[in-house]
Amino acid sequence: MHHTPSGLSVPGPSRRTLLRGIGGAAALGAAVPLLSACGGDSDSGSDSKTVTLGSNSSDAVPKKAFAEIYAEFTKKTGIKVDVNTKDHNTFQEQINSYLQGTPDDVFTWFAGYRMQFFAGKGLASPIDDVWAKIGDNFPDAMKQLSKGADGKYYFVPLYTYPWAMFYRKSVFKENGYEVPTTWAQFIALCKQMKADGLVPIAFGDKDAWPALGTFDQINFRTNGYDFHVELMAGKASWTDAKVRATFDNWAEILPYSQEGSTGRTWQDAAQTLVSKKAGMYLLGTFVGQQFTNATDLADLDFFAFPEIDPSFGQDTVEAPTDGFMLSKSPKNKAGSVQLLEFLGTPEAEQIYLKADPNVVAASTKADTSSYSDLQKKAYAMISGAKSLTQFMDRDSRPDFTSTVMQPALQKFIRDPKGIDSLLSSIERQKKTIFASS
Repeated sequence: MHHTPSGLSVPGPSRRTLLRGIGGAAALGAAVPLLSACGGDSDSGSDSKTVTLGSNSSDAVPKKAFAEIYAEFTKKTGIKVDVNTKDHNTFQEQINSYLQGTPDDVFTWFAGYRMQFFAGKGLASPIDDVWAKIGDNFPDAMKQLSKGADGKYYFVPLYTYPWAMFYRKSVFKENGYEVPTTWAQFIALCKQMKADGLVPIAFGDKDAWPALGTFDQINFRTNGYDFHVELMAGKASWTDAKVRATFDNWAEILPYSQEGSTGRTWQDAAQTLVSKKAGMYLLGTFVGQQFTNATDLADLDFFAFPEIDPSFGQDTVEAPTDGFMLSKSPKNKAGSVQLLEFLGTPEAEQIYLKADPNVVAASTKADTSSYSDLQKKAYAMISGAKSLTQFMDRDSRPDFTSTVMQPALQKFIRDPKGIDSLLSSIERQKKTIFASS
């Protein structure tokens, strides 16, 4: 699903709610009603022929795609999957209390820090036995994303998609533009586009999450994957000179970014790329949803965010990844393990992708013959990455990103001059939030 905070929904044939609940994993101790697990009847606890599954896939497209996977699993094993679907944002706001209560056997969630958060609290079961069977299906970067801080596996990835710089091939061809791979080339291209009367970089941050993705790209290109992950986890300081360098780089491209961005939705920004008024746009592959005309969509292409520091190159790719986890004490553990093993197969991924062409398989074994050129390229970019990140509100505490980082980045976009005081304020608030459980 396309991960955006605040449950926006996208109109059009492939309408999907853009995920990312505001409360997310960190609505800790909040007085919220428990999401109730399925199978309230007394004998369901001992039913070896049923696995209960808590799902946040409330949108029509993914809901149908998942239902087809579960039906195939039941056909193969005779084990029924009893699905408990909750509205996306509700699921995210209540997940902490849900997992502490009587959760379903298996539940949908996100890779990386968001998974590690619950693994570390003992609210999920390790699944090394599952990975012993499915491990060969995944590249190393995906394996890394599926492990807890204790080195054990807690997650089975299903699909993913990259963030990149999107552009129209015809616009580049007509103007003789070359795809930039370095920062200097990128700045030169921005200047040229501006001179040619284009908005160099389309930008819409009304919903406050697109700027998070912009920060991520500039930060891991400036400071590398390891520093980025430490900063997101609350371990590195926001007043570090390295972070200041990230904002200085961002300030350099702000004059080439679409003005008035904090009042513009991502969809409206995408329309300026569609209408050839803008030259480039940093977003996830879901931007393709806005290209409703087949000819326009065939003209859409992307390149990896340019290199800033040669020692880090372009080897980190932001690729939010969705999949499944096993709850702390599943009623049907054996059946759950079988289901997770099936979900980790190329076959399960292909069933999903047939119904939802906006994403790509997390596995390197899935059949990509039905992929569009854009999907093939997205897949190659992810499977070739040295490191994968998720997105700021998945690589960090969701309460920190929604209450501190979203307003802070909008403030920076409006006034890039006050960086130092802004960073001191972020660091101060970070310490308070990360000190709470």
